[in-house]
Amino acid sequence: MKNWVEKFRDEKTARGLLKEISQLTPKDHTVRLMEVCGTHTVAIYRYGMRETLPANVKLLSGPGCPVCVTGLGYIDKAIWLARQDDVLLVTFGDLMKVPGSTSSLLKERGRGHPIKVVYSPIEAIELAKANPDKKVVILAVGFETTIPGVLATIRQAEAEGLKNLFLLVGHKIVPPAMEALLQDGMAKIDGFICPGHVSTIIGAKAYEPLTKKYGLPCVVAGFEPTDILQAILMLLGQLNEGQAKVENQYQRAVRNEGNPKALAMIEKYCQIIDDQWRGIGVIAKSGLRLRDDFKKWDIESVLKIEAEPTKPKPGCICGKILQGLARPSDCKLFGKVCTPDEPVGACMVSGEGSCAAAFKHTDHR
Repeated sequence: MKNWVEKFRDEKTARGLLKEISQLTPKDHTVRLMEVCGTHTVAIYRYGMRETLPANVKLLSGPGCPVCVTGLGYIDKAIWLARQDDVLLVTFGDLMKVPGSTSSLLKERGRGHPIKVVYSPIEAIELAKANPDKKVVILAVGFETTIPGVLATIRQAEAEGLKNLFLLVGHKIVPPAMEALLQDGMAKIDGFICPGHVSTIIGAKAYEPLTKKYGLPCVVAGFEPTDILQAILMLLGQLNEGQAKVENQYQRAVRNEGNPKALAMIEKYCQIIDDQWRGIGVIAKSGLRLRDDFKKWDIESVLKIEAEPTKPKPGCICGKILQGLARPSDCKLFGKVCTPDEPVGACMVSGEGSCAAAFKHTDHR
């Protein structure tokens, strides 16, 4: 396995790709390419890819970190639930430090409220069995990659007759956010490096409406250095030839049609809604909620959640960073007031956040 992975980190191959990129890069204007995946963002910072590319090829980090774009209101709801005596929250670890309006899940657990960190939502099944007097609530956040696993947990709970397992649903879908950035136009995007993990579920063809409507090239990419460099080369090739289509660089993992079984599960259980993206606002048809037939699993249909009014953090420019309008180093709080240990904004919390990646892999002193 190590040798297989190392092929995609080969220095000679990377230098060859950089040479080809340089040859295709226009000399008279800047090309702005946006990656829409937090794992891509981390790899770009980790391998210093911005510094190795031609000066007029600019990489923009988009809203590709699901934790970062989870709305402030959602976190405040989760904090309210954590404070209820009959609730046991179940969450992925990277949500623990995400700041709410006045607290965080990590702080609430420090105050004695039961919050369980899990690696898989299926672990909530045993927690629900072991705590029959509690409403066990899964914080269901993430993009298309994580949705099927959460839904499989509900399916298993139904099969086992569990009555005390619920979701606080905050799932989001990626293509509408990409379109919202194009409609806004402020980031002046010339092409998208499309997310690899999400694309394993929705398929490469999910981006075809964007290429047709906006005349913008899209390339689905893997996560190693040569994957990303090849995707950049493919985008430059399309731009030079005046093309706008979807290409799949990540063919070893992504199929054109995606994962039919996962898509069928999402279609069965979920309906599409307008949803709030942290720092961006409401994006049409960008979120998911449970269909009426499955509302009994939605904690908001069981409890009236009375979260506090949201209070955005002054000085945080996470919204601009998520839209490709600013870089972490542009924020006055970055590396000073806002650090991974004491994050002010959500982009500093998750390991896939732009600010956390920049903090770890660049000199921010």
